[in-house]
Amino acid sequence: MPSLCHSPALTLARTALVAVTLLTLVGCDIPGLGPDPRALARDAEARAIGGACRFAMRGLEDCYTLNPKSAKAQIFAGWKEMDQYMRENKVEPVPSVLTKAPKAAPEAESNEGETPARTGSGSRG
Repeated sequence: MPSLCHSPALTLARTALVAVTLLTLVGCDIPGLGPDPRALARDAEARAIGGACRFAMRGLEDCYTLNPKSAKAQIFAGWKEMDQYMRENKVEPVPSVLTKAPKAAPEAESNEGETPARTGSGSRG
């Protein structure tokens, strides 16, 4: 008498079950297996920086210097994409004007324009 554990119908059923299970797992997003969202955000920010540098008429070297923590490859990719976009759509670049924030005046300098306060009654005696 043949054993039920090794029958061709049971083997076929097991194979079909494994195949269906694998096919359903293929479409699932398993946590921890995808790219890190923080890394994707850093890359997107670096590309945006590159595009902004191109629009502001900055060279790549200047852009790299102003943004040392950003990935150079992503900055270049953003710069290149913006360059292509600007050429295709005839967009004029806007020159960048880098200015430093005015420093707060020290207290001694801020009191120079004021009249000095009187310290006495004006009579000696």
